Amino acid sequence: MSGIPVADDVLDADVAVLPISEVATALNVSANKVRQMLRDGHLIAVRRKGDLYVPVAFLVKDGVVKGLAGTITVLADSGFSRTEMLRWLFAEDETLPGATPVNALRTSHGTEVKRRAQAMAF
Repeated sequence: MSGIPVADDVLDADVAVLPISEVATALNVSANKVRQMLRDGHLIAVRRKGDLYVPVAFLVKDGVVKGLAGTITVLADSGFSRTEMLRWLFAEDETLPGATPVNALRTSHGTEVKRRAQAMAF
């Protein structure tokens, strides 16, 4: 089994996160399924005090934010590390609805977020 890619913890202290076990409960799946989602690039985790945590902003009532996995794939294809992805997803951008890429995804503006991610390819 391959290791789980983990981003450096570049999140502001006010960004809410959940441990893997609580993410599993929220998604109604096993913790192993959440780990697989991390390996597959459907989610990004940070390590705090030895444990893995996922930003709450990546989750909605019925699952993972629509468009997040596709955006992570576009950023990975553009050469972004998990840390760079996380930093970009939570970076302030007043030109986006929601003021950050992750909030734009949460408000159904995934096409614009992916377009911007593709434009950053290097």
